Amino acid sequence: MQAVKMYTTAVCPYCIRAKQLLKARGVDHIEEIRIDQLPVERDQMMAATGRRTVPQIFIGSTHVGGCDDLVALDAKGGLMPLLQAA
Repeated sequence: MQAVKMYTTAVCPYCIRAKQLLKARGVDHIEEIRIDQLPVERDQMMAATGRRTVPQIFIGSTHVGGCDDLVALDAKGGLMPLLQAA
């Protein structure tokens, strides 16, 4: 399974929802980067994604986007193939 990295904050309901969906799809480990604790990470997130909102989700080297993007990807059947890509 591909590595999953997610930029989050402590009180973000969308972050919680995204983590729940990923775990339901079999993701055991999510590298969580808390931008509320490490402000320099927000700058890196913004440079990598062009976005300032959380969550920002990466599966392998693919930037999926936020929670709504993740849910949409799952709804059209694209999440599992991305997670299982070699």
